[in-house]
Amino acid sequence: MEHSVLEQIFGRRKPVIAMMHLLPLPGRPLYDRAGGMRAIVDALRRDLSALQDGGVDGLLFCNEGDRPYPLKTGIAPLAAMAAVIGELRQEVRIPYGVDMLWDPFAALAVGQAVQAAFVREVFTGVWDSDMGLWQPDAAAALDFRANIGADMRLFFNIEPEFARPVAPRPIAALARSVVTSSLADALLISGPMAGASANLEHIREAKAAVPNTPVLANTGVRIETVAETLAVADGVIVGTGLKVDGYTWNPVDPERVRRFVAEADRAR
Repeated sequence: MEHSVLEQIFGRRKPVIAMMHLLPLPGRPLYDRAGGMRAIVDALRRDLSALQDGGVDGLLFCNEGDRPYPLKTGIAPLAAMAAVIGELRQEVRIPYGVDMLWDPFAALAVGQAVQAAFVREVFTGVWDSDMGLWQPDAAAALDFRANIGADMRLFFNIEPEFARPVAPRPIAALARSVVTSSLADALLISGPMAGASANLEHIREAKAAVPNTPVLANTGVRIETVAETLAVADGVIVGTGLKVDGYTWNPVDPERVRRFVAEADRAR
């Protein structure tokens, strides 16, 4: 894949993109009022240091702590997300993206405000999900991106966590349709929830269907599985596998980051 979107963004093939999980934001049920915004920034700064020093290729800021996840983001968490990333932006040395679970418009708005290189979201399909009936609108989202003057790349999560399709289609047919009709820059295959492994056979099928579009593993990659995953996928997005004790809600573990990147380097 010559000069793929991943090489354009990250400067290399098969990048390791690490999650920057934010603590719960203002306006959400688990927000820590005592710690306030300072606690969110301080925790994220520690993770940022561990990830960059450990050698990952990119970052993905995400409001992972904002459970239960809404399909439309409120004003308070949207503003807080932009403020936190804005405070840390001068310390970021590698390319980064934004994801706001599960609202493409919010992700695009924040991404434009903080000059992100890409946005990860669920842009297409109809889903029976933990959040209710989920029906994104890719055309409206891409119109919004154009209207705000953004040129961020769009990473389409086509097998999202916490959900199943209302009308399932073969993954190859879905991949071709999303790339052709909805203008995806990259495709992501996820497991059933954060920290759960993606189906490698689905990644193979998607790659065969759209050989000129990168297909990445979006969840569940660990030190023990990164080599076999990168043998199939065009890159990995990893969060839980880099955390203390491999637990999603813990801080990033610097030693796990170093070991993960070392295994990825051996595989690439």
